[in-house]
Amino acid sequence: MRTLSAMRARDPEAAVRSAALILAVCAACVAGFTLLQPMDGPAETASWVGVAVLGAASVLCRVVPAERLDRVGAGVFIALGGVVLACSLNLLTEDTSAAAQAFLAFPVLWAAAHLRAGAIALVTGVAIAGDCVTLFLMLPAEAAAVDVVFFGAVLVVMALMLVRANRVQDRLVAALREQATVDPLTRLTTRRGFEDALGRTLALSGPGGTALVLIDVDSFKRINDTHGHPVGDEVLAHLAGVLRGKVRAADAVLSRLGGDELAVLMPGCSREVAARRAEELLEAVRAEPLVLPDGTVVPLSISLGVAHAARSSQDRTSLYTAADSALYDAKRAGRGRVSLAPA
Repeated sequence: MRTLSAMRARDPEAAVRSAALILAVCAACVAGFTLLQPMDGPAETASWVGVAVLGAASVLCRVVPAERLDRVGAGVFIALGGVVLACSLNLLTEDTSAAAQAFLAFPVLWAAAHLRAGAIALVTGVAIAGDCVTLFLMLPAEAAAVDVVFFGAVLVVMALMLVRANRVQDRLVAALREQATVDPLTRLTTRRGFEDALGRTLALSGPGGTALVLIDVDSFKRINDTHGHPVGDEVLAHLAGVLRGKVRAADAVLSRLGGDELAVLMPGCSREVAARRAEELLEAVRAEPLVLPDGTVVPLSISLGVAHAARSSQDRTSLYTAADSALYDAKRAGRGRVSLAPA
């Protein structure tokens, strides 16, 4: 399973789109070469067969869904097929020129741009081996060795440079994705991540339905005014730690929606269980005040609004509005309590 994963594309959609274009360009190049370069019968036939294969592969990439192609490792087969085709045409035409060998760069470059490291190493190694076989069959050993060393080095350097660039790009994309979905202060999911999770959860709601708990810190403005905003930030980070200690990541999505408003999304959770868990969160926060470096104890209290959706739905607004209304009921009733939205 791990081997198959190493052979897959980094981005299947992008890989298939570029493969379709490159295959079409290669088909056109081989067709032009066949028309302009005099060949004997078998070589010309093989060349036109190559054009047909390249064109058919290009059409296949445009017609079949990218994910389906990626699941069967089509990217590796496309790249290796390009290597085999280039070497075969070089043998049939007895062409050892740099222009003929340059066709091997197409599958290697494409693999290095779109596939994972294991697949890139495989394609590059096969390309060098194929070039070695064809050159030693057609040239004196010394001349063949010089060409293989030179062109093999070019292929390896190109592949390594693209692999390194891809790794840098992947790290940047991962960092940007984390910035978009993880709140830097609390390390909880951001509102954007919460909205995505809420949409998915409601659409696939299973037995028990979906519960949403909205949380506000009681008297948060007074904490900021009394102790300063840095302490307010410590309160939010401390509160997030308390919630993480009581809610398993596998069972719920913890989010900071903005300011001091937090949310707990619980898939597959009944209304009664959600209300009980909300009470447990309330007691846990009361039991763990924030202790500042100078020894000052900042007691904490939260208000919670609980809403529940029994069935799958695309309506995110209703569940959020019900939980928000329940939260304000808890505040109006004196704060430091749980309010449950009507069923």
